[in-house]
Amino acid sequence: MTWGTKHSLMERLRTESGSALLLVVVAGIALLWANSPFSEAYHHLWETDLAISLGDLSLNLSLHHWVNDGLMILFFFVIGLEVRQELAIGALKERNRAWVPLAAGFAGVVTPALIYLAIAGRDAPAGWGAVVGTDTAFLLGALALVGPSMSQQLRIFLLALTVVDDFLAVTIIGVVYTDNLRLVPLVIALVALVALWYLGRTSQWRSIPYIILVVIIWLATLESGVHPSLAGMVAGLLIPARATERGHVEDAGTLFRDYTQSPDPSVARTATQGVRRSISVNQRLHEGFRAPVSLIVVPIFALANAGVDLRGGILSDALGSSVTWGVVCGLVIGKLVGISFGAWVAIKAGWGTLPDGVGPGSVLGGAALSGMGFTVSLLVVGLALEGRAATEASVGIMLAMVLAALVGWAIFAGARRWLGETTADLPTQLDPPVDPSYDHIRGPHDAQFTLVEYMDFECPFCARATGMWRDLRGHFGDRIRYVVRHLPLDDVHPHARAAAICAEAAAEEGKFWEMHDALFADQEHLEAADLEARAQEIGLDLDQYRRDIADPRLAERVQDEVDSAHRSGARGTPTFYVCDTRHIGPHDARTLIAAIEEWEPEEALRRRS
Repeated sequence: MTWGTKHSLMERLRTESGSALLLVVVAGIALLWANSPFSEAYHHLWETDLAISLGDLSLNLSLHHWVNDGLMILFFFVIGLEVRQELAIGALKERNRAWVPLAAGFAGVVTPALIYLAIAGRDAPAGWGAVVGTDTAFLLGALALVGPSMSQQLRIFLLALTVVDDFLAVTIIGVVYTDNLRLVPLVIALVALVALWYLGRTSQWRSIPYIILVVIIWLATLESGVHPSLAGMVAGLLIPARATERGHVEDAGTLFRDYTQSPDPSVARTATQGVRRSISVNQRLHEGFRAPVSLIVVPIFALANAGVDLRGGILSDALGSSVTWGVVCGLVIGKLVGISFGAWVAIKAGWGTLPDGVGPGSVLGGAALSGMGFTVSLLVVGLALEGRAATEASVGIMLAMVLAALVGWAIFAGARRWLGETTADLPTQLDPPVDPSYDHIRGPHDAQFTLVEYMDFECPFCARATGMWRDLRGHFGDRIRYVVRHLPLDDVHPHARAAAICAEAAAEEGKFWEMHDALFADQEHLEAADLEARAQEIGLDLDQYRRDIADPRLAERVQDEVDSAHRSGARGTPTFYVCDTRHIGPHDARTLIAAIEEWEPEEALRRRS
């Protein structure tokens, strides 16, 4: 296998569909191994003891417990990090966007538990926790395989929903399935959690102090009798997340420039620290642990827990068991009904709305896929049930995985055919297209390529993006034109709309770009007096300027462009459109150049060659 092939394989495994397929393969291997002539070796492997000793201190666990109580702490830690991100800067930050997934997630936990207890409550009541959780990796992987071709907004909605789902599921595991509580280790864990909270309050940006405290919390929780999953989740929740700030990014750029001028190891170390400091410790830890957890930790968990011995009539017995069907109905029917009903109630009550571009059929399909429990479900089965009941519940989990995927696929197919829900995302096409008689354009009006930016004069990252035009012009020359449209974010940038009207007043005198550059050069001063000072600096007729900014026609133009942004799928700034199609991902000059070159017609390529 060549290096390029290995690299390509790793890239595929890092995708959501790739990681889900990896889990399917590993779970299949475990199932085959446990039902093969070598099944004794499978069970013996996970019963093997592994001890770590330091002086008189020793931690001795079987490999199975090392996986479930050790490695899986990283899985729940990453969940906690994701929850904190969603609460701080994500889908759960805004109340009107949070209530629908919150209600859907809560109902998607309660309803499956009630269905399970109604079916299997007399035979194995402790197993109800096996149907409350959703395996996020399988959910998103299945969505990528059977969902709409474009489903980013649905994905965000489901992620917010699983945040609630996972939080409640982990809390249930930590509280309900805890035995033999020991006070001293529990106090140590609580003190370490307080220290972790305080560390976040001090704005400590280095990762190591946080990791040391998380290890202490894990060890103390393990000794206390509380399942470590709860400690992992809470620890992740306490690590601060924040949006990237322009000042930190500029500081990092300055340090990197120092390194390019003086490539010394000490300068390189300082520059590296500056880059790390510009990103919150939560996001850095999440980025660092996400791939190992999805590609190593969870597959090892699947290998250790999915090996159910189905020989000797166990499978046929399981298919006649109330425990098996309690799990299947709880996950497949309970998740579908609970999530759909919870979302419907929240919308009807006026608590919020579905994300733009997400229809009811997509919600039903996503709710069906949420019946793929796997990781959390198998973990609860190992804690709550024993013997035949545990085997029957595990069979139910595997069967529910298949049925949930099939039901989700059928719902998505029906939504495409009868509801016209071909996507579950924001629009991607620029509406209306660029009009040289209307739009503000830099470069030739008939250029081969077009880059459109929806911008906000008070947005710090828009100010940085404007310099990118010089790099694009240097690369493409007269083959590219650059267009800007207004998208003032009134809720966070109170001066942006007035600045946009000011720029349009300058355009009335043929000096839009001069005002554009002046406003971005001094974003800290956008009060009315400051705007008039900018007008004077670039040589506008102040009497004409004052009449223009009071002209409702200019305010209407700005609002028309805001409406255009919404129709085109732009919700934040800067948002770029490459040849009339919304660009998704990083928007540095190198990335945009590559994106634009992908649009180059084959005829032009042949002419140039």
